[in-house]
Amino acid sequence: MEILSERKNAESIRQKENVITLTRSDIYRGHLVLVNRTYTWRQMEDLIELHAMKNVSVYDTNLETMRLEKTCLEQLTALLEACNAKQDILIVSGYRSLEEQTELYETTLREHGAAFTSSYVARPGSSEHQTGLAVDVGLRTDEIDYICPTFPDSGVCQSFRQLAAEYGFIQRYKETKEAITNIAAEPWHFRYVGYPHSAIMEERNWCLEEYMEKIKQYHVHHEHVYVEAKDGRGTIEIYYVPIPQDMVRIKIPNGESYSVSGNNHDGCIITVYHGQGSECRES
Repeated sequence: MEILSERKNAESIRQKENVITLTRSDIYRGHLVLVNRTYTWRQMEDLIELHAMKNVSVYDTNLETMRLEKTCLEQLTALLEACNAKQDILIVSGYRSLEEQTELYETTLREHGAAFTSSYVARPGSSEHQTGLAVDVGLRTDEIDYICPTFPDSGVCQSFRQLAAEYGFIQRYKETKEAITNIAAEPWHFRYVGYPHSAIMEERNWCLEEYMEKIKQYHVHHEHVYVEAKDGRGTIEIYYVPIPQDMVRIKIPNGESYSVSGNNHDGCIITVYHGQGSECRES
């Protein structure tokens, strides 16, 4: 993932602009929301389009209890197909409600103690699983550890890990980032953030906390970042919009489509997909 340029005025791309309105509620939705001990989840489950697992292998035999956000599930299914892993990699955990996260946290605390729980289980309200965008995966074995499933750096699991960024996923908690995330290394835990954000993070070795800080450099009224589209036939523009008030109106450069994601703190990240110059629409 090569960053092509950082430009303030890209007239060759920005031939037409659309005006959109962002509100404070937009900060708390989208594929890039940062959920951790500092920025807790706002329990807006009604805003998540959750879908039950289909055409994948799951740890829980009741498919209806295993759900993920719609786009996350679609891309996860495509990723498993790409590495021919549908039968070898199990979906161990997906979306959890606040009640489910509370039960898991209290049970783990009781059975494994405070140190283990603090390292591997987020407190209720600070778990990515509550967004529907996080998934725990494990290699199919006779016994599956629900908290720490086996996911080695070899075979089909390594293929999954190597292809993950192309499908919008990052390994959320790496050993080298423990001081930032405050979570121990979890090679089984993947988070959907969407492409090209996943590829940029992978290339720069940034965790989500770092990416959210870096992207603020590309302010709506200053330089934006431009990267090449996955198929090489277009350009993707990324920038940050702070939302200090109840409502902000901004111009969106024309492109094939655009997406808006809040950071769960103070603003939104705009991603514009430039291709053949068709009318811009929200994806």
